[in-house]
Amino acid sequence: MLLSARAPVLLLLWTLLFLSQCSELKVRVRLTDGHITEELLEAESEQDFISVEFKQADGTLITFVADFKQDVKIFRALILGELERGQSQYQALCFITRLSHNEIIPSESMARLRQKNPHTIRAAEEKRATEALSMNVAVNLTKAWQLSGHLYNMCSVAREAVYTREVDVRHWLDTGVEGSMFEILPQGVEVPELQSCRSVKDLWQPCSCSYSLRLEWYPCLLKYCRNREATGRGTPYKCGIKSCSKGYNFTYYTPHKHLCLWEEET
Repeated sequence: MLLSARAPVLLLLWTLLFLSQCSELKVRVRLTDGHITEELLEAESEQDFISVEFKQADGTLITFVADFKQDVKIFRALILGELERGQSQYQALCFITRLSHNEIIPSESMARLRQKNPHTIRAAEEKRATEALSMNVAVNLTKAWQLSGHLYNMCSVAREAVYTREVDVRHWLDTGVEGSMFEILPQGVEVPELQSCRSVKDLWQPCSCSYSLRLEWYPCLLKYCRNREATGRGTPYKCGIKSCSKGYNFTYYTPHKHLCLWEEET
């Protein structure tokens, strides 16, 4: 629970400070599987972005960036490889979609947050429904700076595993983004034999891969309180945040099941 500086000190967990425009928070969070992780939340109001990063119990490093300047959000997963099965040390995936309004608090507000109880294990106040996303377009990173200045640094490790949605591409093309950076991936209609990687046995066969992740705790909304006035009217002011948890299920084409081995475990 977040309250303003006017609230009783004993109830204060967080404070909105108005001096700093850049911040870094470390928050202990309980994941869905029961494991405890430490989230690193960063905000930069001048560049107008927020990032959330944490490590899952299996060692996967999840990074999320909300770029408010370009209305773009980026998800990156660095998944530990299975060396005994011929994989590299890690496998990187990047997913890019449009950022909608009111998904997360503004970077300026995020940059002003300070935590008072760093050892407390946090749980989100609201658990939002898992969003299913069909990532049917590949993105060429050499031109992706037009979408966001964060994309190359975030996704260069993913090489050819950078994906977005056709519906988002249509929006970006309307804003003047160069279309040559996008490549529509094979779909089930074009490749009738395309199956879920879960049902494919040949490790070198193309298939439809699914990858799921969850942002277990992030500031999704600002809370407003009212001052009591003699007239009976209240003046609203920012007095805290609401925390949310949200899952994402990305489905995309992969040329080899070898690049989707986690499907065997589901």
